[in-house]
Amino acid sequence: VQLQASGGGLVQAGGSLRLSCAASGRTFGSYIMGWFRQAPGKEREFVAAIRGSGGSTYYADSVKGRFTISRDNAKNTVYLQMNSLKPEDTAIYYCARDRYYSSSYYSKEVGSYDYWGQGTLVTVSS
Repeated sequence: VQLQASGGGLVQAGGSLRLSCAASGRTFGSYIMGWFRQAPGKEREFVAAIRGSGGSTYYADSVKGRFTISRDNAKNTVYLQMNSLKPEDTAIYYCARDRYYSSSYYSKEVGSYDYWGQGTLVTVSS
């Protein structure tokens, strides 16, 4: 399985970006997908997750109401729409696939995800 994240860049505070993560493999729609981020000098943290069917989504409190995770299983792609960006959102953003096939329970833990994209840098200027 390979995950390729894209869409990062430099944006002013209050602006928007949409990240994409394209996945290889035939069972994409059977896995929870997540987005994480890692700021300089900090640990990687959970941002959002979405169930395989796309019917349920989960967010960190810090991004709730501003970010939206979605997926297109026909395109093997998961997205992260980021609005009202803040300087504290500056980080490398990673997409990841849940470790368990057809899981019903999402996790915020890095260890619960087994495949990771290479990351895409988001920089929000004040």
